[in-house]
Amino acid sequence: MASLPGVGPAFAETLRKLGIERVQDLWFHLPLRYEDRTRITSVRDLVAGESAQVEGVVEAVETGFRYRPQLKVAIGDASRETLLLRFFHFRRQQAEQLKPGTRVRCFGAIRHGQHGLEMVHPQYRVLHGEVAVEETLTPVYPVTEGLGQQRLRGVIEKALVRLPDEAALELIPPDLLEPLGLMPLRDALLGVHRPSPDADVAALLAGRHPAQQRLAFEELLAHHLGLKRLRAQVRKHRAPALPKNPGLEKRFLDGLPFALTRAQRRVAEEIGRDLGQPVPMLRLVQGDVGSGKTVVAALAALHAIANGWQAALMAPTELLAEQHLRSFREWLEPLGIGVVWLAGKVTGRARARALAQLSAGAPVAVGTHALMQEGVEFSRLGLAIVDEQHRFGVQQRIALRDKGSGNGEAPHQLVLTATPIPRTLAMSAYADLDVSTLDELPPGRTPVRTVAIANTRREEVIERIRAACAEGRQVYWVCTLIEDSEQLQAQAAEVAHAQLCKALPGCAVGLVHGRMKPKDKQAAMDAFKAGDIGLLVATTVIEVGVDVPNASLMVIENAERLGLAQLHQLRGRVGRGAVASSCVLLYQPPLSGLAKQRLETLRETSDGFVIAETDLRLRGPGELLGTRQTGEMGFRVADVVRDAPLLPAVQRVGAAMLRSHPVLARRLTERWVGGAARFADA
Repeated sequence: MASLPGVGPAFAETLRKLGIERVQDLWFHLPLRYEDRTRITSVRDLVAGESAQVEGVVEAVETGFRYRPQLKVAIGDASRETLLLRFFHFRRQQAEQLKPGTRVRCFGAIRHGQHGLEMVHPQYRVLHGEVAVEETLTPVYPVTEGLGQQRLRGVIEKALVRLPDEAALELIPPDLLEPLGLMPLRDALLGVHRPSPDADVAALLAGRHPAQQRLAFEELLAHHLGLKRLRAQVRKHRAPALPKNPGLEKRFLDGLPFALTRAQRRVAEEIGRDLGQPVPMLRLVQGDVGSGKTVVAALAALHAIANGWQAALMAPTELLAEQHLRSFREWLEPLGIGVVWLAGKVTGRARARALAQLSAGAPVAVGTHALMQEGVEFSRLGLAIVDEQHRFGVQQRIALRDKGSGNGEAPHQLVLTATPIPRTLAMSAYADLDVSTLDELPPGRTPVRTVAIANTRREEVIERIRAACAEGRQVYWVCTLIEDSEQLQAQAAEVAHAQLCKALPGCAVGLVHGRMKPKDKQAAMDAFKAGDIGLLVATTVIEVGVDVPNASLMVIENAERLGLAQLHQLRGRVGRGAVASSCVLLYQPPLSGLAKQRLETLRETSDGFVIAETDLRLRGPGELLGTRQTGEMGFRVADVVRDAPLLPAVQRVGAAMLRSHPVLARRLTERWVGGAARFADA
């Protein structure tokens, strides 16, 4: 970097915050979006919500200090309409520079103000004479504190001068690339950094320009190669072969109060085949709400236990981990198999006892991510089960694997998710895992009728609850808030609880939220399960793992604020018995177009896969590989939904490169993934 003119040590340090350490990192630091400054829009034609470039003469200036300092500048143009420019952070020179009669050109987002259309903090320049508009779209890059667009554009321009010829730049072998009909990489990079005046503006703004598609292909390929290499690295380790013990498995199945579905038996066999091999299993089990993933996990754990190894099950929340703990104890303790509990709230002597049991070889551990922390030592970890994979990153999977590698052997890994993963996402985000699907619900489930009702009809909904309670049926009332704060969620639930107690004097109303003591939470859940409580008011903590067959009505407040997957998870808490069940989505009108589509999808289908595909299309893939804080990779130019048609070719080219060009595959991953490429070698 130091070889680029104008990049001193301080500037190089600022660029490092963006992951830019080499000149080639600047070539691949791609625009987030583009601004169209190739034309001037007249004030009369401006549209709120869009960005535009406007040219006009300052008609009036006002400086106000009533609530906070602000500078207001009114400009007019030949259309005889006026636009207000509003600045909250300004210097005195700015106010003096923008005096009436001055000609200015400004660019910014248009919004409705008190007195018509306005721009807040537009980018602007004072014009002296005729100044030509930009010839190309202006790229907008990801920046960091202390680095503006102008300076970053300047240094990227200097780096582009050093772009080598096509042969030196290309890492995908020609025989693999040519059949795809994609443009050359060098042209693609210049095309996205410096779009030509005749570029297809609409395609660039939508991310569908051939230059962006070429780069999206390479980025998806780099991520795919990284995950495949991670898988290959894990499978280089030995793992204990854990054949099944038919006698122990029969005793387990005979003790269950239900029979396994065909899907559960099929998936258990797939897992059993993997566990019988001396290489680490890497398997994802996806199944809709209520398809019986926990019993499949318990069957897998029996393989480890029967062969003298330990099994650990980890869930993202204490509530979900506690549900698993109860199931495992209920099923395994009659077989003489003890289950150790370890979560963040287990402290003092209880924690010391749990740690001692694990290091002494206790057969089964259930807990939260506390199981992965330093100081937790397993004597022979043979199987690691992770529930709700999408909340754990690649890095955390590696930490879990390392827990078992003290004796040179890695544990098998089984990942469970109740969010069915659309095929497009599985192909790109879970390329290191084999996928099994539980596509059958246990018998006796009834379809849930879903209705969306405006909050103004709340009284009618309360009447329905009164009728359900009078018939001896049970009801959930779920409170949601935009904020993730447990404190605010708890307050919302407490307010709703007080209102519903008052409105339904003849009905026993319980309360569960994340800030309650675990024993109080458990007491409320147990009372609801036992039928002593008719209506349970809860936050979204009940999203997963609660099973009360007599509950046949669920009301979700502010349903428009939740994503489809979460609404589907919540709805899965009812319809578990033989009684016809309903889910009421209470929303706050007016609904946005997106919220309308979400609620419409839920009313039309209860198929988790259809819902997952729709959710992916509406919300986008987000942070694919786990949560944001785990240091994994987000895409720069690719979009899994938009670029799904590229994925089959990505898989084909990826397999060929790993087989015949491993050095190029490694360089390609490093080019796009940078520091995160270390995951692939972990």
